[in-house]
Amino acid sequence: MFNKIFGRSSAAPSGPEERLKAIEGSASAEMAAEMLTRPSALEQLTREEARIVVSYMMPHKIAEGVTFIKEGDTKETDFMILVLDGEVTVESIVVSRTEPITVTVLGRGSLIGEMGLLDGEPRNASCTAVSDLRCAILSRASLKKLLDDDPRTAAKFILAISLRIAERMRDGAEKLKLYSQLTQAMQEEINSLAPT
Repeated sequence: MFNKIFGRSSAAPSGPEERLKAIEGSASAEMAAEMLTRPSALEQLTREEARIVVSYMMPHKIAEGVTFIKEGDTKETDFMILVLDGEVTVESIVVSRTEPITVTVLGRGSLIGEMGLLDGEPRNASCTAVSDLRCAILSRASLKKLLDDDPRTAAKFILAISLRIAERMRDGAEKLKLYSQLTQAMQEEINSLAPT
């Protein structure tokens, strides 16, 4: 697959220091670390912590049109992706129950699949590359290695992901409340128009 980590040849460096040395001077690795610290990703990480996390990630390219995460998949759930370049559509068939609908379009700096990284449960949605993607992948095996090598950074990274997931869950709960209120208001309006 890849024999380079963000532009530098490497034979899978073992410890955190070797990993940081392997990505030193890589513009892609620096860009990935900067993206991880943005508010749209994991702003709780410092730049140095983000560099450490990036050193455990593998660069990857995904061709336009490839669906790289499939809704309901139970086998390919042990990774998350940081989008470096390109766009991804996120679609769900569960929402409409007949045809997939686009839930959102994600671009540079977006994290995809972080829930699967943590829990390994079936995927919630399908993700398809709208354009050629350059991304960085963090596997569960790499996260476990990070936990062994640098527990403090790993704990902070996992906490940041957990906060991000909690934020999305709260947002989803608010949308569900709004949907429920709209449904109730529409039913009341229908009832008032229907002859008795």
